[in-house]
Amino acid sequence: YSRVAATIGVSGTKDDMAAVFPYHDGLMEPLRLDEHSAILLDSYRRRRSLLNEKLHCLMGRARVAVLSRDMGSRKACDYSGRCLWGCPSQAFYTPSVTLAECRTFPSFQYCSGLYVDHFRMDSGGRVRSVVASGRGGQTREIDAGSLVLAAGTLCSARIFLESVYRDCGKATELRGVMDNRQILMPFVNMRMLGRPWSAETYQYHQLAMAVRMDSGEPIHGLVTTLKTALIHPLVQALPFDLGTGVSAIRGVHGALGMVNINLPDHRREENSIALDTTCTPHRLVIHYRPENGEAERLRHIIATFRKILLKLKCFAPQRTIHVRPMGASVHYAGTLPMTIESSPWTCTPQGASRDVENLYFADGTTFPDLPAKNLTFTLMANATRIAEETF
Repeated sequence: YSRVAATIGVSGTKDDMAAVFPYHDGLMEPLRLDEHSAILLDSYRRRRSLLNEKLHCLMGRARVAVLSRDMGSRKACDYSGRCLWGCPSQAFYTPSVTLAECRTFPSFQYCSGLYVDHFRMDSGGRVRSVVASGRGGQTREIDAGSLVLAAGTLCSARIFLESVYRDCGKATELRGVMDNRQILMPFVNMRMLGRPWSAETYQYHQLAMAVRMDSGEPIHGLVTTLKTALIHPLVQALPFDLGTGVSAIRGVHGALGMVNINLPDHRREENSIALDTTCTPHRLVIHYRPENGEAERLRHIIATFRKILLKLKCFAPQRTIHVRPMGASVHYAGTLPMTIESSPWTCTPQGASRDVENLYFADGTTFPDLPAKNLTFTLMANATRIAEETF
């Protein structure tokens, strides 16, 4: 429960924070709440005892990868409302921020326009080079003393499988791939009906929920309020002409929101990825099926979150709720898990492959379990840990 709650910081009394780490940890203040998020948090505080005790729900400020004060060359969020279109001050973190910092080191070389296909091993089973293709189909081979793969779970696994196949001709299968199932739950906040909305706010989620189900497993929900996101899909879906549809949306725009519900996953032997070597180029094939009883589990989770929203004076129409298809969450993990015991197709706790001596993984490939939450901060922290402990 605490591993999900740890991503939320609740403003309020010490009792509020009993199972939750505070957002304000002395390093960075939280962003200014938009009006809709502030009203939702106020609704939670009014019904906190009921939500905590009866529905096992915690709600608070979400940790977000955005600056609330200047840091180095990056400026604090200026609430320009451009988050969805590209942050002009670099307050919103993107990988390009880290890449720009890396490029200031004279020993760092960035190879643009190359697609890494596989690595080559010497007779002792060590990585000796990386093979990449560039524009126009040219192939480039780059010597490697050690190789760290952090291309994302599926891409890193594909590079690994392709390399093993080219080295020994064996089409290997990696078992235990995991994926967070997601449920998108639009809602209308009755306390916001008819109110105006402001574009001069942070556009992504500012609140999060952690709900402990009867099984004891935590479910994580990110709460986003609608502000400058495109509304034409909503207008188009209404059974009105354009003018009437626009008028209707104007009345409810400020009241609209979305809960993005993330479910956990666990490694299961029947779920696997492998290369299809019968075609050229080789194709990555994923075999995945959810746990038994998932349909009933999803119904229970949806009913619980709808009940929580009702206690917050929000209504989530059943027909608008969307269970995203398998493979749509992009939070894959577990193909070469970190384990204490040594066994094939695993990694050490430091991300070192047990099959190739100087190969390391610094992404979700090594996660032995997949909690019900967005993995961005966890991936960043794990990659930093591996870098510090290994190199």
